[in-house]
Amino acid sequence: MNRIFLAGLLCVFALPVFATEVAGVKVSDTAQVGAQMLLLNGAGVRNKWMFKVYVGALYLPQKETSAEAIIADERPHRVALHMLRDLGSKKLYGAFSEAIEANHTSAELAVLDAELKQMAQIFDTIGEAKEGDIITLDYLPASGTQIGVNGAVRGTIAGAAFSRALLKIWLGGKPAQESLKKEMLGG
Repeated sequence: MNRIFLAGLLCVFALPVFATEVAGVKVSDTAQVGAQMLLLNGAGVRNKWMFKVYVGALYLPQKETSAEAIIADERPHRVALHMLRDLGSKKLYGAFSEAIEANHTSAELAVLDAELKQMAQIFDTIGEAKEGDIITLDYLPASGTQIGVNGAVRGTIAGAAFSRALLKIWLGGKPAQESLKKEMLGG
């Protein structure tokens, strides 16, 4: 009887730590951001025309289905982009910038000008995101948004307003892709 229990227990602990597979990418069910363990809220594919560009995954302290609540929340979170194709930093930054512009007024963009320029500089240092790379956008309230590639931090941009602007790329009123928004919200 004890052997059966032990065998069952070993099977439970041998389960993979991946929650889901999206477009052939294994997306972890948790992410460590700073001192906080976050849960996968949802993940989906970003398509541009007929190409799959990346798998986007959203990690939060607890599951949430309201885009407005997620954007307003100032707790740690992560957006992870698992690249499905090579993409130059100028194109990647251009896509981010375009989506941010679509979700903000001219006055709001003027307030974010310095942060957007800083983001452009960080993306310039990245150069090219290759297929298989993972770009992380980690928000830590005390320091800001850390932009990383494959686990290496490339730069940090201070401010909750910038973090909210980034989240609007995927969760705003005019998201980069409606189906990806729905999937990141757990739908």
